Amino acid sequence: MLDFNDTKTAFILKSDNQLRKAYWLFRLVANSSLVGLGRRASNLAIKLGLPIRTVVKQTVYDQFVGGETIEECQAIIDKLREHGVSALLDFAVEGKETEADFNATKDEIVETIQYAGGHPGIPFGVFKVTGIAPFDLLERHSAGLPFNEVEARAWERAKSRMEEICYTANKYGLRIMIDAEESWIQKAIDEMAREMMERFNRDRVVVINTLQMYRKDRLQFLKDSYHEAREKGYFYGAKLVRGAYMEKERDRAADKKYPDPIHATKADSDQSYDDGIRFLMEHLDTILVVAGSHNEESARLLAEKVNELKLDPKDDRVWFSQLYGMSDNLSFNLAKAGYNVVKYLPFGPVTETLPYLIRRAEENSSASGQSGRELSLIKKEMKRRGLD
Repeated sequence: MLDFNDTKTAFILKSDNQLRKAYWLFRLVANSSLVGLGRRASNLAIKLGLPIRTVVKQTVYDQFVGGETIEECQAIIDKLREHGVSALLDFAVEGKETEADFNATKDEIVETIQYAGGHPGIPFGVFKVTGIAPFDLLERHSAGLPFNEVEARAWERAKSRMEEICYTANKYGLRIMIDAEESWIQKAIDEMAREMMERFNRDRVVVINTLQMYRKDRLQFLKDSYHEAREKGYFYGAKLVRGAYMEKERDRAADKKYPDPIHATKADSDQSYDDGIRFLMEHLDTILVVAGSHNEESARLLAEKVNELKLDPKDDRVWFSQLYGMSDNLSFNLAKAGYNVVKYLPFGPVTETLPYLIRRAEENSSASGQSGRELSLIKKEMKRRGLD
């Protein structure tokens, strides 16, 4: 029986002081006005070159990021593994724009894959295509606009970087997840992911594409992608998430006067996500599924599907995934029950991971954010430990 309220298991890695610190942090990020002020202040501090490293490092950074380097993350990887949770190293530096930056990010991702290949407890790699390719090219390609000669060469370099990443993952026996991004660049990302799957997923799943199920079109896209993979004879890797750009998506749709691509209600998004899980589990023979979710009902649904199909909870085709620093009640209780669980473990220099950290803070401060649930669980565990 899964008990997602078992806080002793959920916070088994946190000392009393770490638990108190997490409590105050989630209280702070629950205040959307304060988070907005922090975002503006952080951006201004970076622009002016002010020394904010220490403040960031001791607050949101330590909660949501594993370290500045791969090596700094190893202690956390070892602790997670002791309790049956795998790690997924994510180089969380964003917002780069030059060819030199794209090459440097690609090299860091390749190095991360090579490191993971020699260390148990890291079964996946991950990357964002905007880390290795210009955003404007992805947008133009998604819109079906032709490239000029300079753009065409830049596009080929971007595809070459992706190919090197996927080739390295295959060579070192890892699976590589391609993150989903904004809808107006996702068509290009999907196309690149499909090409990589067709090349590298011939004998097993190496490349995994991510689908944001809050989009109205993603359930049908999932079904079409699976059937295409079957027709062309390759395995299909899918990671399902709800989505991370809702306000941006809605604002752009309103501004440019096209239909909102996002489901109208949370209930509709939940239904789309759960229907996607059901579809994948019904076609598991040539699929690897990663359920990236902080939603307890969706996690329970997938666990029930594993049991209904009489699968070993450790069946390597089915994985649960949560972000480091969030939803430990899901991660550690699922792992305790024997299921495959992987934590996204971001790493990178403190100031360069700020865009990632701001998204995590904003996610927790939103109306449907995690802060209320996180706080209630932390308070319960503090009471159990006699810390309240």
